[in-house]
Amino acid sequence: MHISDHIADKLRELADGGHTLNCYIYDTAAMRRKIAHLADIMPPGVEIFYAMKANPHTEFLRTAFEGGARGIEIASLGEAEKAVEAGFSSGQLIYTGPGKSPEELAWAVKHGIRTMHIESLVEAYRLNIIASEAGIHQDILLRINANFDIHEAQTTFSGGSKKFGVDEEQLDDILPQILALEHLNFRGLHVYAASGVLNVDDLLKNCELVFGMAQHIEGEYAGAVCDTIDFGGGFGVDYLEHGHDFDPQAYANGLAKLIKQYDFVGRTFFLELGRYLAADSGWFCTEILDIKVSRGKKQVICAGGINHFRRPAALAINHPMVVLRMSRRPLFAGQVSVRDESVYFGGPLCTGADKLANDIAVEAADIGDIAIFGLAGAYGLSMSNIEFLSHARPEEIIL
Repeated sequence: MHISDHIADKLRELADGGHTLNCYIYDTAAMRRKIAHLADIMPPGVEIFYAMKANPHTEFLRTAFEGGARGIEIASLGEAEKAVEAGFSSGQLIYTGPGKSPEELAWAVKHGIRTMHIESLVEAYRLNIIASEAGIHQDILLRINANFDIHEAQTTFSGGSKKFGVDEEQLDDILPQILALEHLNFRGLHVYAASGVLNVDDLLKNCELVFGMAQHIEGEYAGAVCDTIDFGGGFGVDYLEHGHDFDPQAYANGLAKLIKQYDFVGRTFFLELGRYLAADSGWFCTEILDIKVSRGKKQVICAGGINHFRRPAALAINHPMVVLRMSRRPLFAGQVSVRDESVYFGGPLCTGADKLANDIAVEAADIGDIAIFGLAGAYGLSMSNIEFLSHARPEEIIL
C-alpha cells in the first residue's frame, strides 16, 4: 500500500503536536471520481445511491450530494435524518432493512420517501395501516430472499434461511396479499444476493436471475409491473491486494446486454453502493505504543484497536497496511523493534479479540511510528465498539 505525501505530511504535523496519535484521515476525492465514472458508464435507467451505512460522516454525505449520487439508501430513522441534514430531500431516500419500527415507517410515509422496501408480510400490513391513516399511497419494492447465492462473496444475503426479505418459494403466497393492500403501490423487486463481490460475472448472474423473477411475476399477476428493480450493491474491494479489482465497465456492459435481452429498456434500476464508493477515501492511523516478544512472535500494541477499527477482526482479514516511520528515540537500550518480520498488531483493549492485523509482513516498525490501515473509509469507526473501555473517540480529519 502506498500513502500519498499529503497524507504522510498531515500525520507528521499531527504527531508533532505532542499527543498520542489515533485518528481517521478522510479524503473523498476518490469517492467523487467513482460516482462520476459510474454515472458516465452505466446504461440508461441505472441510478446510483450511496449506502450511507458504509460511512455516515457528513463529509461522505456531502460528497455523495455534490458528486451527483441520485440519493441515499437508508436503514434507520437516524440515517434518514442525517441524509436530509446533508441536503438530500426525503424523496431521494430509499428505505431498506428488516425490522423497521412503526415510528420509522410513519416518518417515511409522512415525509414522502421514494420507495419503502418491504421485508415481510407483517411489515407490509403495518405500512399499509400507517399509509391508510395518512391518506397516502406509498410506493414499495418487495425484497426477495432469492433461492440462490454467490459462493465467492465476502457476505451473502440470499440463499438459506435469512432475516432479509421474503423467501422466493413463498412469493406466490405472499405477493397476492401485498398486491391487495390498497395503500401500497407495488413498483418492483429488491434482490441483494451478496456483498463484496469481485467477480463481475457473479453479479451479472444475479441480475439475470432477478430479471427472470420479474418476468414470472408479470406473467402471473395481472397489473403487477416491476418497473423498478434494486440490485443492492455488491461491488467488491480488493482488501487483500491481490490485484483483482472489480471492473465496473464490464458490469455496465453486461447489464446493458441483459436489459436489452429482457426488453427492460425504460425501467429503473437501483444500485446501492457503500463500500465500493467509500473504502478508499479513508485511513485509520494509530500510534505504536509498545512492541514485545511473546513466545517467539512480536506483538505490536497500538493506541487504537477494535474499539476504533473493528472490521479486520470482524471479517478475519488484514487490511492493506503501511508503517509511517517517525524516527523516535528509543526509551532504553535494547528496546524491541520490527525488521522484515510477520507480526501481530493489536490495540489497548483487555480482550484477546483485539486484532488489527495478524501475520502481516512489516519491513520496519518502532515505538512511536504510525500504523496506517488503508481502505478504512467504509465500515470503519461506525462499525466499531467505540464505548468499550471508554477510550477517547478518535478524531476524524478531513483533507
